[in-house]
Amino acid sequence: MLTLEEITKQFDGQPVLRGISLAIDAGEVVVLLGPSGCGKTTLLRIIAGLEQADNGRIHLHDSDLTQIPVHQRGFGMVFQDYALFPHKNVFDNVAFGLKMLGWERPSIEERVQQVLSLVDLAGFGQRPIHELSGGEQQRVALARSLAPAPRLLLLDEPLGALDRALRERLMLDLRGILKQAGGVVGRPEGITAVYVTHDQAEAFAIADRVVVMNNGRIEQDGSPTDLYRQPATPFVARFLGMDNLLDAEIASTAPLLVRTAVGEFRVASLATRENLAAVSARQRCMLLIRPEAASLVVSGSGVGENVIDGRLQDISFRGRFQIATVVFPPSNVALKFEMETAVPLSALGENIRIGINPHQIQLLIRG
Repeated sequence: MLTLEEITKQFDGQPVLRGISLAIDAGEVVVLLGPSGCGKTTLLRIIAGLEQADNGRIHLHDSDLTQIPVHQRGFGMVFQDYALFPHKNVFDNVAFGLKMLGWERPSIEERVQQVLSLVDLAGFGQRPIHELSGGEQQRVALARSLAPAPRLLLLDEPLGALDRALRERLMLDLRGILKQAGGVVGRPEGITAVYVTHDQAEAFAIADRVVVMNNGRIEQDGSPTDLYRQPATPFVARFLGMDNLLDAEIASTAPLLVRTAVGEFRVASLATRENLAAVSARQRCMLLIRPEAASLVVSGSGVGENVIDGRLQDISFRGRFQIATVVFPPSNVALKFEMETAVPLSALGENIRIGINPHQIQLLIRG
């Protein structure tokens, strides 16, 4: 449905977007995920028509939108600060775009009721905006954007102004709203949406596809499950909260063994299948050890495959699980592992022996 071709953008001579190409299917919810300054909001604004790309093309179906002004694109947009009219009630805020399009009053009333019910605000039409909570205001903003049945819905950090507990509740609701909205507003293919956030949990809860951006480029593009199971680069792994990354050298390819400062490990999977042919002995790479990879090895059970000895430096209780920080001499590399709270760990400062599941570690091939 939407195609971006080699989009570039600079501000004051500094590259912000470096040749972004992306295709989005009708009815798909795509999340642009990345840290502040990676270019995700600039890309969203270029799609909306609020910014002009320096180079590249934007196509919607067979139409070239590159030079089409924002008010002619037929897109909806939801902002972090809601951008509601404080002097209008809920009904008039939601109806505003429909009035601008020349809808008749009975049709406006019917559509407003439809979208307010969709966002769980049925009966709120006459409420003043200042009487609503932050979460309710965000739902009004979403209803207003959905009411005209936009060809594309753009959402720029829509939950960013809410407290954490409310964000957790709304992000679970939001995907359902987007998936149901197509039938409510007359788009049988579903609502197509591009959503910007820096929050991994938010992205994973809402997206069909996540596009991870870094320094103006796309670092990885895939489903939430694929990204979590197979981060393709050290940046993606770290951004998704996987900090156990070690410099490594391939010691053997059959079986696949890698040597690190912590020890030698058998590896069951690579970051991507196509990397398999590129692997050779003595090749430098990075090893990702997932936080859930470790299990406690009972003292005296001998040394087995992927078993390493370290010193327990810290335990952080997280409810259902605990995070154990283990330091491994002589390199003194520290790794963090998630273990069930019921697992009995040593006292801080004491030695600990753990086994690493070869299916929970991955090779990240450089270059």
